[in-house]
Amino acid sequence: MAEERILNHRYQILKPLGKGGMAVVYRARDLMLERLVAVKVLREDYSRDPTFQERFRQEAKAAANLSHPNIVTVHDFGLDNGQLFLVMEYIPGMDLKALIKQRGRFSPEETIPLLIQACAGIGYAHRAGLVHCDVKPQNMLVTPDMRLKVADFGIARALATIHPDEQSDVIWGSPQYFAPEQASGVAPSPASDVYSVGIIMFEMLTGSLPFQAATTADLARLHVEEEPPLLSEMIPDISPTLEQILTKVLSKEPSQRYRTADQLGRVLMNFGIARSAPALALTPEAAPVAIPAPNAKVAPASPPASGIDWVSIGLGLVALVSLLGLIPFWMWIYFVYNPPIR
Repeated sequence: MAEERILNHRYQILKPLGKGGMAVVYRARDLMLERLVAVKVLREDYSRDPTFQERFRQEAKAAANLSHPNIVTVHDFGLDNGQLFLVMEYIPGMDLKALIKQRGRFSPEETIPLLIQACAGIGYAHRAGLVHCDVKPQNMLVTPDMRLKVADFGIARALATIHPDEQSDVIWGSPQYFAPEQASGVAPSPASDVYSVGIIMFEMLTGSLPFQAATTADLARLHVEEEPPLLSEMIPDISPTLEQILTKVLSKEPSQRYRTADQLGRVLMNFGIARSAPALALTPEAAPVAIPAPNAKVAPASPPASGIDWVSIGLGLVALVSLLGLIPFWMWIYFVYNPPIR
């Protein structure tokens, strides 16, 4: 597609942003509303299939009804010169996959906030009855201020309607993140999206994927049959709690995982609260104590004049109030990322 082309007499193509096996994404200008947008233009051979066109229309409508701060908003879709296109909000920044390649690995303190946002967006879609089916870091856009938005809801389901000879090339576009049941050909569920988030968590924390193989068939077998490496084998100082969470997320059996992304998000949020809770403050009297010599006589400590150590009690209350103060803060974060479905 030549640059400066105008789709449907409205969207002026400016420059390519990325290219995949099924589409090319462009930065474009909405000439009617005078704003920047992102336009995903699908391959012509997909666009010619009438069944796919109808399913794409249905999925685009469903995705356009998702309104959440952690989901890329779908503005419009259409067909121009035999090519289907999807118009979305333009997100400055880069996708999470590119960020992982750039950074190598993330600390738990960097990983957890991003994954909480991902779970908030995906969990909102789960509550609306939608399964993403293709959760991967390439579909997660991260802004310079570290706000994460999930894209491409419904595209994988639409692709399931194309010719079987082509389906494997598309559906297996990123087999590294597919759940075992998807690799076995079973219809995905919200727990399948949870598994994919777990693969992303493993990749962010370690800088590598848990399963790697030369062919999609071998990757499918690994997801179905092999256990992923333990985090503690790769990161000795990793939190045992976080390792337990990831082990549950990457269970082969969907019923053994968290059922929805909302559940996983709450678990990660509680983990983050526990890690950020301040330690009890030391009193001024808690300075290093000199250890007496073996035969030295130690005078008994004199009790406080009032019988009550008000300084210690006061500092203890301050620490308790500080700890309890985190609860409304995290509740506020939860409701920001999990607004009720309108």
